Amino acid sequence: MAKKDATKNSERKPGGKSGKKSTRPGASPVLSELLRVPEGERVDLGGLDTRATPGGPSGKAAGLSATALLGERLAELQERLYAASTGGDRRRLLLVLQGMDTSGKGGTVKHVIGLFNPSGCRIKAFKTPTAEELNHPFLWRVIKALPEPGEIGIFDRSHYEDVLIARVRELVPRSQLGRRYGQINRFERTLNDDGVTVVKCFLHISPDAQRDRLLERLDRPDKHWKFNPTDIDERALWPAYQEAYEIALERCSTPVAPWYVIPADRKWYRNWAISKLLLEHLEALDPAYPKADFDVAACRERLLRQG
Repeated sequence: MAKKDATKNSERKPGGKSGKKSTRPGASPVLSELLRVPEGERVDLGGLDTRATPGGPSGKAAGLSATALLGERLAELQERLYAASTGGDRRRLLLVLQGMDTSGKGGTVKHVIGLFNPSGCRIKAFKTPTAEELNHPFLWRVIKALPEPGEIGIFDRSHYEDVLIARVRELVPRSQLGRRYGQINRFERTLNDDGVTVVKCFLHISPDAQRDRLLERLDRPDKHWKFNPTDIDERALWPAYQEAYEIALERCSTPVAPWYVIPADRKWYRNWAISKLLLEHLEALDPAYPKADFDVAACRERLLRQG
């Protein structure tokens, strides 16, 4: 994680040994290690540079070109993953996108997921829970939206809303809130055991970048539909949200489902970094086309006889 010069302040529970690293089995150590939140390490978002470009191309033009070049390889791996499922391979990938308003969750879906074949993707944007959803445990609606074998799932917001806005807005008792971190970790471990590779990305922007993006939405009539006056109210709670994110990142970055902090002030870097992370994880999966369950030579001969 790219850090600012500012030193860290007081510790927060639960803690861990600072600098402790845990390598995700099969993952490339390149960008995954640069952006990963080490298990048990304290997170200070204020000390992380939102304009940094760790491991990235030299600038915007190079970044846009590099992202485009990743598209062909990503599409190939996606096709192999989908094809493998027809042969009984239950593996799939779930991309979790979290961040403050305007951090680029929708932009990521547009510019990164657009590199894939949409027929093999399952996209879910989580909004305020419905009355029916509130009548169930908080993970109920998440389980319903999980990708099927061979698919790539994308969560625009996720089950983490239940320890983020729920904490900031005090929607549930703190005792219940505290239990949810453990429930999330157990849930994600179960997903991993069932063949789901979970890639969790926190899109880290600065207050200045958010203000500029909100102003752009107000200044451009074609972006008014993306603005809600409540965005200003939520922005006033910035410190509380940052603390809630820090706690979630600390408590829920595990070897099987680590968090990655993506500096997101530069949109081109955000898109390149997430594309690269997805590529690293798909290459680690290395899905294979299934072998034919029929006699290829006989079918070819029959086809040629038809003329």
